[in-house]
Amino acid sequence: MRGHRIADIAEQSGLSAATVDRVLHGRPGASPRAVRAVEQAIAELDRQAGALRLAARSLVLDVVMQAPTRFSGEVRDALEAQLTGLRPAAVRARFHLRESGTVEDVVSTLEGIGRRGRTSHGVLLKVPDDPAVAGAIAALAGRGIPAVTLVTDVSGSARIAYAGPDHESAGRTAAHLIHRWGGREAGAVLVTLSRSSFVGERTRAEAFVDQLARDAPGLSVRRVSDADGLDAATADVVTAELGTGDDLVGVYSVGGANRAILASLRAKGVAPSVFVGHDLDPDNLELLRTGEIGVVLHHDLHEDARSALRAVLQHHGLAPGAPTSMASGVHVVTRYNVPARMRRSGRA
Repeated sequence: MRGHRIADIAEQSGLSAATVDRVLHGRPGASPRAVRAVEQAIAELDRQAGALRLAARSLVLDVVMQAPTRFSGEVRDALEAQLTGLRPAAVRARFHLRESGTVEDVVSTLEGIGRRGRTSHGVLLKVPDDPAVAGAIAALAGRGIPAVTLVTDVSGSARIAYAGPDHESAGRTAAHLIHRWGGREAGAVLVTLSRSSFVGERTRAEAFVDQLARDAPGLSVRRVSDADGLDAATADVVTAELGTGDDLVGVYSVGGANRAILASLRAKGVAPSVFVGHDLDPDNLELLRTGEIGVVLHHDLHEDARSALRAVLQHHGLAPGAPTSMASGVHVVTRYNVPARMRRSGRA
């Protein structure tokens, strides 16, 4: 247990102190779900130990995300990197991560956080854009729990700030790259989204289509979506969309699963002139290195994490200023200009 108090593990896991005690001492009556929750809580406390020092105030944030593990892991790493050395408060994060699910699942998670009341000092969200989710955010606000949307926004919600990329800029940049690098004025472009209910991805795709229509009206768009960015599901929808030997000018992968997309293209004998992806996760770094994709539109998740955490601290009066939405810039990355931090970490 590495010296963590039962009260801290209970707060991190959302379980009662009695249940945590049963799990830690192997007593009967603890469900497998409770055991997993305690193990996860201890692992999170271990990872965040550097941030849990004596401070004027201690905050606990809930991070609720629906995303493939390859991306939620990157967000977790970025957030935990910012927690160490954060001042003037010690901040601990507990994570509620799922790769897929329904709006009802998200709402249930947010309602559970609300029921804990004062054990949560804020919620960071990467979730679908839906009125029911906006309603759950409003309910949290009514309990004094601020929400910050991370990477993708929730329309009309009571969140205090948005921290993430400029999605419209990203979509228009992708259209420019495919038009210029594709080198053709006629043909088709494949656009793939993980789920159209994410307002960020939807904005990217809409901006892409609009800009492509302006720059290259002879290029048509073929769109596939709602596979959650998961490899097997994405391969299925891409394979169903493509015909053998289709002549694609380019691919704009808005929602990831690029290994699966490339495998589907190869299986159909389709070789687009240019492939534009998003985010420098380990998969995309390797695909850039090997030349299987040409360019990645990158935004700094560490910058997004700093902005999100700052907004929560500002809400609680622990940092100067008022919470403000911050859109991070989008950068065009090829195999030749991968950020130095990622090269030094051995990820490229």
